[in-house]
Amino acid sequence: MKIEDIAVKGNAVLEEVKKVIVGKEDVLKLVLTTILADGHILLEDLPGLAKTLMAKSFAKALGVEFRRVQFTPDLLPSDILGVSVFNQKTLEFEFRKGPVFTNILLADEINRSPPKTQSALLEAMQERQVTIEGKTYPLPKPFIVVATQNPIEQEGTYPLPEAQLDRFLVRLNVGYPTREEEKEILRRRIKRKRDEAEVNPVLNDKEVVDMQKAIEDVYVSEAILDYITAIVEATRNSKREVEIGASPRGSLALLKLSRAYAALEGRDYVIPDDVKAVAVPALSHRLILKRELWYTNVRPENVMRKILEKVPVPKFE
Repeated sequence: MKIEDIAVKGNAVLEEVKKVIVGKEDVLKLVLTTILADGHILLEDLPGLAKTLMAKSFAKALGVEFRRVQFTPDLLPSDILGVSVFNQKTLEFEFRKGPVFTNILLADEINRSPPKTQSALLEAMQERQVTIEGKTYPLPKPFIVVATQNPIEQEGTYPLPEAQLDRFLVRLNVGYPTREEEKEILRRRIKRKRDEAEVNPVLNDKEVVDMQKAIEDVYVSEAILDYITAIVEATRNSKREVEIGASPRGSLALLKLSRAYAALEGRDYVIPDDVKAVAVPALSHRLILKRELWYTNVRPENVMRKILEKVPVPKFE
């Protein structure tokens, strides 16, 4: 697949999703960028901001299978991965696949389940396979986890450790709509006369995988590699605010996302603006801030933006 085709088809997907999601164009583009980069997404925001609707709409527009799991304190790993059941007719155990065997899995309120259940899903995210009773089952392609969590209600939750947060390629905040956007939401609801909005498939699972593979052909110059490593190194050297900076996995995340972002822009090469566009959602959740900053409401996103301002941007002829 050509890079020009990725831009055309990607924009067609975005236009279809925009029928349902009003505004938030930057967030929608970053979600699609992450899907094309074959990464997992953590949506952290308040209830009612269309996180679930966004995931479902992208699945429909991409023409892939979608499943949703509501994470609760009593959810077991087998409820996600599947379980072996004894068949009395054949006198053999049969594996019944869980909801993880899909293309886009919505892990709703992932921090409501205990660590054992979280780690079972995160293992599937990393390995793209499930091992039950010594037998390995590959997950379908593409396989993307869109996890949500509420940053306000922390009572009775099991926060994801930093090592597990690192498995998500990006962490995104949706945010409230503007007054005009909220009015448009109401207008559209009145017009369609029902809650559900229609989203038509633009692609299929094979085309999505082809697009993911084509991203590997996007050219990255030495200057861009220097820029990426300088940004990640700066997170480690910001000793006043950052306790622990991003790991090499952060550098790889920047590389993958900037390539996918460039392809959506119709370019077969990465420019510094592509790196800057994805740096905050790609790296902010990988930073561990100084303990004293916890009491001042300083967000890792704000620290990441300051770091970006300080790192010199390479110049091109």
